[in-house]
Amino acid sequence: MTAWAALPGWGHAAITILGMAAVTAISRGFFLWSNRDVRLPDALQRALQVAPLAAIVAVLAPEIFMTHGALIGTWRDARLPAALAATAFYSWRPGVLGPLLAGLAVYMPLHIGLGW
Repeated sequence: MTAWAALPGWGHAAITILGMAAVTAISRGFFLWSNRDVRLPDALQRALQVAPLAAIVAVLAPEIFMTHGALIGTWRDARLPAALAATAFYSWRPGVLGPLLAGLAVYMPLHIGLGW
């Protein structure tokens, strides 16, 4: 039996959390610990500006277009018109609360009222 297998269940979690904390501290501290100014290339700076949007899309797209690990097979899914309504509202008036309420105003009647 190896030492890794002999650890209790919480030991695996503790080692994993500590390892992730170390990797995060090293990767974020890399720019802070440098003795000279680090100049990022322009292309990388532009890419980092759109990274938050890419992360949001990567999280939300599967929630909107998939169910149980597969693409939705029908247009009668309340998430599609709700996402469309939220997008339309955001293009008209950018913000956070407005698109959220617009999406919910479409989603809730379709999901609860019509059973979509």
